[in-house]
Amino acid sequence: MTARFNQQAVPRQAATIPAARDARWQAAASANGARQGVAKESASSQDILSSIPASQIRAILRPVAGRMIKEIIQEIREGVPAYAQPLEGNFGKVLVTSVEKAVLQVAEGIGRDQIDTSAWADWFRHVGRLEYIEGRSMDAMQTAVRIGTRVGWRHIRAAGVAVGTPTNTLFTFADALFQYSDEISSVAIAGYTEAQSRASGTMERRRQQLLKLLLSPEPTSAQSLADLVDTTDWMLPERVAVVALEYREDQHQLPASTLGNDVLVDFESAEPCLVVSDPQRQLAGFELELYGRKAAVGPMVPPVDAHRSHAVARRALALAQRGVLPADDVIDCSQHLTTLALCADEFLLTQLTTRALEPFEGLTTKQRTRLFETLLAWLGTRGGINEIAARLGVHPQTVRYRMNQVNDILGDRLNDSDERLKLEIALRATHLIHDSARR
Repeated sequence: MTARFNQQAVPRQAATIPAARDARWQAAASANGARQGVAKESASSQDILSSIPASQIRAILRPVAGRMIKEIIQEIREGVPAYAQPLEGNFGKVLVTSVEKAVLQVAEGIGRDQIDTSAWADWFRHVGRLEYIEGRSMDAMQTAVRIGTRVGWRHIRAAGVAVGTPTNTLFTFADALFQYSDEISSVAIAGYTEAQSRASGTMERRRQQLLKLLLSPEPTSAQSLADLVDTTDWMLPERVAVVALEYREDQHQLPASTLGNDVLVDFESAEPCLVVSDPQRQLAGFELELYGRKAAVGPMVPPVDAHRSHAVARRALALAQRGVLPADDVIDCSQHLTTLALCADEFLLTQLTTRALEPFEGLTTKQRTRLFETLLAWLGTRGGINEIAARLGVHPQTVRYRMNQVNDILGDRLNDSDERLKLEIALRATHLIHDSARR
């Protein structure tokens, strides 16, 4: 993708340098390094950056860093087909974080003899592993690095020329920048190769294929599934449960799982999970495997419906993060089926709740709260005034007074079983949402 220079973003004298001269600037930078006797073959980008006076580059880098990061992300998405997708979920998080870390690492290294690169290296090794796990080749990653380097150099060159930064300083920075791009690619390739080696064994590769096949919503014939199972050391059970795990950026650094071969494991993808056949036995002591992240055990289903168990477990994790479900380390979905069913389609739930409770709209929030809790208790106790009063901790006469108000508002709707069901669903949904918001 051809880099375009934003003439409105920099003073006029910077805009007079065509972007097409980038290659000549890079070549000149290499020649400049040779004249200074610097052995570029052995010098790291940090070695080169440390020789640059911090005041000459940091001063121009800070003002343009935010805009530069945004344009790098935009041009990567435009220039790499594999990345031409919305910045949502873990994909968006990984791409944005990678660009930010790459830019900030350069800024950190200017004028300093030594900096800690361990976290930076860990991250880009992780990115390389993700590229393999997500089924992309390293070509996409390397193209993205080249685009990011070109856009970054374009911004620094323009800003530097605009404020009169010495040419030799810009040459040196260009040399460091292009060396840095090679280092990012090398670290990411190492992570990619590591993940590839880990999955290169025929058995492990087939187990990963089997897990993906089980979780695919596309229809799978029983024969196809059985044929793949026959090539692994996994016995196809009559029923399975999928355990959804929280994604963690450092999950690639966690120790290897100690779970047995009867568990299909994916601990490194964007949606890490397990497939188990006997959760109670296989997940005994499972908290030790989590290292602080939460898990949700989906319902037991036939293998052909494993993707449904996975979807329910994922929904349970999301609801736990919002406070709708208890924030247990391991969430057993079978204990929360009512809540999960209520929240399965929150758009429809909102529509039902709005219509069912519309007659109460004219009341104050305090009045609605009192009548809602009384009506919900009435629906749950089949109308026993004393039992309702005991549950709410109020006088029976208070319950009678409130229920008279409810009857005045709803009329004969309480005599209709369908209407009572709608009201109870709406009130329970309101109770769930109110409690989660309060937490």
